[in-house]
Amino acid sequence: MSKVTAVVIHRHGPPTEVAQVEAWDLPEVQAGQARVRMLFAPINPADLNMLEGKYPIAPKLPGVPGGEGIGRVEAIGDGVTAVKEGDLVLLPQAVGTWRQALVCSAEDLLPCPDDIPLEQAAMLRVNPATALRMLCDFVKLEPGDWVVQNASNSGVGRAVIQIARAQGWRTVNVVRRPELIEEILLMGGDAVVLEGADADKDLRDAMGGAAAKLALNAVGGESATRLAAALAPGGTLVTYGAMSRQPLRISNADLIFRDITFRGFWVSQWYKQAGRDERLAMLEEIFALAREGRMHTPVEEVFPLARAGEAIAAAARGKRSGKILLSGE
Repeated sequence: MSKVTAVVIHRHGPPTEVAQVEAWDLPEVQAGQARVRMLFAPINPADLNMLEGKYPIAPKLPGVPGGEGIGRVEAIGDGVTAVKEGDLVLLPQAVGTWRQALVCSAEDLLPCPDDIPLEQAAMLRVNPATALRMLCDFVKLEPGDWVVQNASNSGVGRAVIQIARAQGWRTVNVVRRPELIEEILLMGGDAVVLEGADADKDLRDAMGGAAAKLALNAVGGESATRLAAALAPGGTLVTYGAMSRQPLRISNADLIFRDITFRGFWVSQWYKQAGRDERLAMLEEIFALAREGRMHTPVEEVFPLARAGEAIAAAARGKRSGKILLSGE
């Protein structure tokens, strides 16, 4: 058994305090398994929540965190047909991707084309997939339909804008800082409004008196209430996060008189329930957008694993210009 460099936690708590860089065992490859060299892995909000002990998926302690990434297959065990040596693959969520190399079930690895920039490929499995499934699975959207969302400058929010634009759907995007308005518009958002007490009116005004079929909520609290107010009767609000750490407030009037539907979505559950062919078909849509440059996430900085503490601190900081990635090299 060899050793690799990894980010390891022995307890849950403040992310920069509990994560440390250690030598970690790399087991031999068994039948049905593959050994993968990690190339890049992002630090997502869910990863920080996991370090804090506030996320449903967590490694057995001590364990390695990290919910996605891109790697290259170095070796395969007996009976493996899903991947071959040399393949680029998207790493599964439950394995802990913040390490130089890992051994896992080959069936859980999803092949990735080699004509997509590696840093971008590392971020395709979670946020774009969340955006695509929410846009497609809850409401039938027609060209020109409106979608409203908060947390619009987040990884999911950016993916929502880019996918919606590619499909001919229009977005109104709520942000917390005025300096983000121009950036969101340049990315392809049709309208941007500032979070605040008047946001529900501003959302309706931005749609020219129309109403949205679908609202996507990653904040909760009053922000979600304002999104619901911008929905047409019979519309649907999908919650996939709670950045404000405030509960979702559901109006009796929205339920009774406007027939608003409130749903939740967690992409980890979708992956768990979807078959391999369904996963691959969805990712082909995302790969096509990334290949054409219509799906792109800005990267602020890439840190080697040895500087994981700095990387985690940077990821936890507000007002970043892009994602923080870890490099396995």
